[in-house]
Amino acid sequence: MGRGKVELKMIENKINRQVTFAKRRKGLLKKAHELSVLCDAEVALIIFSNRGKPYELCSSSRYSYIQFYLYMF
Repeated sequence: MGRGKVELKMIENKINRQVTFAKRRKGLLKKAHELSVLCDAEVALIIFSNRGKPYELCSSSRYSYIQFYLYMF
């Protein structure tokens, strides 16, 4: 039996929201890395926190593309 549906709404508690963001960010970065390795794909991922701090992952030497986009914001 699978999991039930979860209602998506903003987490009101600031600490819980930050913890959830950190856990989900880590999961997204892991999935992006796995996609890159398993499928030999070039993957670039940029995640911005609610404070505007960027977190990035780039699977190849195209790091300059990420720097370009971060500079734009």
